[in-house]
Amino acid sequence: MPNLTTKLEAVNSMLAHIGESPVNSITSLETLPVSAVTAASTLEEISRAVQTEGWHFNTEVNVVYTPVASGEILVADDILELDPIDKSLDVVQRGSTLFDRKNNTNVFEKDLKVNQTRLLEWEELPEAARRYVTLRASRVFQGRLVGSKELESLLARDEYVARAALMDFDGRTSDRTIFDSFDVASRIGLNRNYDLI
Repeated sequence: MPNLTTKLEAVNSMLAHIGESPVNSITSLETLPVSAVTAASTLEEISRAVQTEGWHFNTEVNVVYTPVASGEILVADDILELDPIDKSLDVVQRGSTLFDRKNNTNVFEKDLKVNQTRLLEWEELPEAARRYVTLRASRVFQGRLVGSKELESLLARDEYVARAALMDFDGRTSDRTIFDSFDVASRIGLNRNYDLI
């Protein structure tokens, strides 16, 4: 079993970056110093922001949604983004339900297949994501509490390295190729119309 960074370790790392003492637990926030509470909430905020980008580890493809008895399609609270696979549809998320913009209704008559991005709990994140979230949260946290430009530049450098590692990890685990992108394929001439030459 790999030794992954725990949420407590991430918060203590953030506290260490501003010279604060570590805490023993983050389960009961009301007993913690204000700096630790701020660190924990900043970590949650940045984790959500990073995961909203949509990575291989938190995206799900070909998910089928079935309308309930009222015809509505309900969306779980941890879904950050979803996109219908059928590109002729114009469906958006409004609160906890889906809305069909083309037909101006939230009533659906058939199943809907989507690709979606899910907000994962800390314990579900891969280590590369935990490292990047911790360093980005440390920079933001430090800026809010201390505001040191020197410390910000040092953290930013580590943050950029961690983001590059996360992008590398994402690329390796997703097995993408240049042919997965229409833009890239068209730029290198794979969709060139040779009849025009």
